Amino acid sequence: MVSELEIRTKPLDIPQGTTVSGHAAIFHSEAVIAGEFRERIAPGAFSQSIKSQDVLALLHHDSSRILGRTSSGTLVLREDAKGLFFSLDADPTTPDGATLLGLVGRGDIKGMSFGFRVLEENWEDTGGLPLRTLKRIDLIEISAVGTPAYDDTTIGLRSLATYRASATRLRLKLALEQKLRGIG
Repeated sequence: MVSELEIRTKPLDIPQGTTVSGHAAIFHSEAVIAGEFRERIAPGAFSQSIKSQDVLALLHHDSSRILGRTSSGTLVLREDAKGLFFSLDADPTTPDGATLLGLVGRGDIKGMSFGFRVLEENWEDTGGLPLRTLKRIDLIEISAVGTPAYDDTTIGLRSLATYRASATRLRLKLALEQKLRGIG
């Protein structure tokens, strides 16, 4: 007797709320561009652009590998005292989201880059390589990259599991303290 085909499924264990964040650009930090000139970013250079543009988050400046965007709320950008801060809600159910989370989690990708058009700049001749200061730019995209032009940029991984583990440790610590004091 031939029995009917039986199928068993198990839901995938996919982390929810996985966030990647850091600084895509650092103010006053200098980078040598193509061995031709030095470049730095002035505070406020991004302010107009991040208020009005739909900025993309990409993997390796590849426009076919979209990780998030400001118009959908999956990418949040703001200027702080350090530079251009970003928070990206990475989707582990997409191939590029899973790739990003894996590469950042392992430490293979540690920096960021950005694509832009110059709206206002200032050049100085300091005797060595000329210095360009970006005063106002039209930000098109930020990218997670293996070799950023600006070494000071950062990217890091946070997940709901990390927050839950911290909360669990705190609850256990508080319960133990209460028990030791005879409260619990």
